[in-house]
Amino acid sequence: MIEDRAVIIGLMSFADWLAGRKPHTDRLPARIDELRGPARGVVSLPRHLALPGVRECDVTDAATRRSMYSIVLTQGQRNDVARFLNRDYLRQDWPLIAGALDPGLRVACERRFGLGGRAASRA
Repeated sequence: MIEDRAVIIGLMSFADWLAGRKPHTDRLPARIDELRGPARGVVSLPRHLALPGVRECDVTDAATRRSMYSIVLTQGQRNDVARFLNRDYLRQDWPLIAGALDPGLRVACERRFGLGGRAASRA
């Protein structure tokens, strides 16, 4: 019985151990076209996504935007991803964002949104 648990736990990522954590594919919109985040202006993140002292993000500042996108992809739910991420910026910034993400999330984004890897080379 304990050996069975060890196998199950061994297959889970640390992020999946968090209470109420949904699989990556459940937290991503079905298509990149559903991303409707702003292309300019300042975004105020909700508390569940904001880091202490970092709640606002000017999306025209590339470094700040990439940090925000990483946070939203990692911690956000489907509606957060659709609301705060702009599809054009995500495509543009993907090479710099991808390496900072959990490998499972990176692969899920690449498959779902046609970013990076094989999906991008076919597009």
